[in-house]
Amino acid sequence: MVTDGPEHAAERALEIAAATHPDVDLSDLDAAVGDPAVGRELVPIVRAVPDPADEVRRSDVDRWGRSEHFRELTRRAFDPIYKYWFRVEWEGFEHLPEEGGALLVANHAGAIPPDAPSIMHGIEKDLGRPVYGLAENLFRTMPVVGTLWSRSGGVAAHPDNAYRLLHDEERLVLVFPEGTKGTGKHYRDRYRLRRFGRGGFVDIAMRAGVPVIPIAVMGAEETMPILFKSPRLAKMLNVPYFPVTANMLAFGPAGLVAYLPAKFRIRVLPPVSFDVPPNQERYSRSRVMEESERIRRMVQDALYDMLRTRRSVWFG
Repeated sequence: MVTDGPEHAAERALEIAAATHPDVDLSDLDAAVGDPAVGRELVPIVRAVPDPADEVRRSDVDRWGRSEHFRELTRRAFDPIYKYWFRVEWEGFEHLPEEGGALLVANHAGAIPPDAPSIMHGIEKDLGRPVYGLAENLFRTMPVVGTLWSRSGGVAAHPDNAYRLLHDEERLVLVFPEGTKGTGKHYRDRYRLRRFGRGGFVDIAMRAGVPVIPIAVMGAEETMPILFKSPRLAKMLNVPYFPVTANMLAFGPAGLVAYLPAKFRIRVLPPVSFDVPPNQERYSRSRVMEESERIRRMVQDALYDMLRTRRSVWFG
């Protein structure tokens, strides 16, 4: 039988110490092999303190994909356009609530609509509340664009998403009931509102127990007016419509993203509340459609009123 010598015992002690103390640095003890005191003076490794900024970055994106850091960057980039290109003016801003959930309902226009970023920017800048925009799920499926859209506060337009945002989190949610029927209008049909879908936004507001706040936007129709549309290109690209705009004819390829400097006026109308109990399984379809049409007429009448007093498309 061979008895382990002192050198082997020291090596064995190092192995045991390494296995049982993974947070201890034993590199300085390699030279002490054979020393009876090996393993008795273990030197703890000094670990770096976590950077708080790293924690902020990891938790910046919320459950909906929105990033406040990214929103701040987009606000800085959009602010000169908001102030000096569109020269946005608000009316009735006091109707926007400082707390609690509310469903913001607005008209929609422009081949690449600038009304959503303008409304979201103004409210977040002057009211200090984040706004989540409901839109077609088409954006989420587009590479790069889908991620940027989510980071900016875009959420897929699904009733369950809207309910959680409005009821559970008490957020401000922006929706455009006209959908692509509004943004796909020809210039000759400007400021003639399309039907507000099937009134789904009213049903959501009733179920969540929040008011609807109608918003009328004047100016977006002239920023990127559609002259005609190409069904063939729309089918090839799998998009609802492919517009040919005045911007494209005037600026060439740059016209795909360059807006005309139309003057914006945004009017916030008084909140519309519904005298019904929330969280019901279903609501009267006729009542929902009546309320939807009433809100559509409110926005349409406000647009006609603003158009009557407008002196110029470019100067307001």
